[in-house]
Amino acid sequence: MKAHMYQDLNVDYEPGQHSNWTGRTTDAKLGNQYWHQEIGCIDLRDLTEEQVPDIAVLGYVCDEGVRRNQGRVGACEGPKQLRERLAKLPIHFEGKRVVDIGDFICIDHAMESCQHALTQTISTLIAQHVFPIAIGGGHDIAYGHFMGIREALKGRSKSKIGIINFDAHFDLRAVEVQPNSGTPFNQILSELEGTDDAVGYFPIGIQQQSNTKALFDIARNKSVAYAMHSECESASEAITALQERLLPFIAHYDYLYITIDMDGFSSAYAPGVSAPSPLGFSPHFVFKMLRFLFDTKKVISCDIAELNPRLDRDQSTANLAARLVDFMVMCI
Repeated sequence: MKAHMYQDLNVDYEPGQHSNWTGRTTDAKLGNQYWHQEIGCIDLRDLTEEQVPDIAVLGYVCDEGVRRNQGRVGACEGPKQLRERLAKLPIHFEGKRVVDIGDFICIDHAMESCQHALTQTISTLIAQHVFPIAIGGGHDIAYGHFMGIREALKGRSKSKIGIINFDAHFDLRAVEVQPNSGTPFNQILSELEGTDDAVGYFPIGIQQQSNTKALFDIARNKSVAYAMHSECESASEAITALQERLLPFIAHYDYLYITIDMDGFSSAYAPGVSAPSPLGFSPHFVFKMLRFLFDTKKVISCDIAELNPRLDRDQSTANLAARLVDFMVMCI
């Protein structure tokens, strides 16, 4: 697995750094107790087949899509902040080798180059049977991430991909001038329309106040089923009802790609996003849904987008995002 392919792209690559993973020390007799003690840090350019991990954390350090979408920038700082909070969490997973393979950093507003580097990396990891967990950055991460999954599955007899997006927004805007953080799923559905690649999209947590009528029309025209935020209650009955709604979607696809936009959470839990809202789902709801989705054994890759440390309060959004990554690792 080599990373020299990135040298011709307008993107910086920074390998995993132990300096991003610090925390309290523990008695050596107890063994590794915290993430910072357990995680490995790797330079993709030096990764050999003998070093291939089970799970790889990677950062998409890019604010350009948010800027183009006229949002509040700062999500480029999300990967570093999430690592800092994750480092201090105790570990409750065993027998899994988790590594930080570093960051792809957007330079000169070249978002498409950063997406392309992400695509190549995701494809390579999945081909090596590594489970990727990508950290953004804006939700434009989803376009590069999905294309990497698609590339890795080319040639397989089973390659139908279902996208499940926890989000307040459809992110189905048509590309008018340039792609941005609000266009990734329109790009994916439009580019694959009429091809042999089967893809489905199911956003969860859609808020009427966060999406125009035109976006609801696009969802209808592209046959996108979705769950409104009012369906995302924490009560067991509501969760069970939504899970049952998802069953036909899950059954139709061979693999699931899960993407979580932190602005889908109520701002009571996640104030550190570009577009916070008092509406939105709770952590309890998302953790229950993640367990259900991982239990299908179809989840192939995940990412978390739109964590903006500049707008966070008491690192609450970063702490929540870190716990999501920790929970994913336990579920895998």
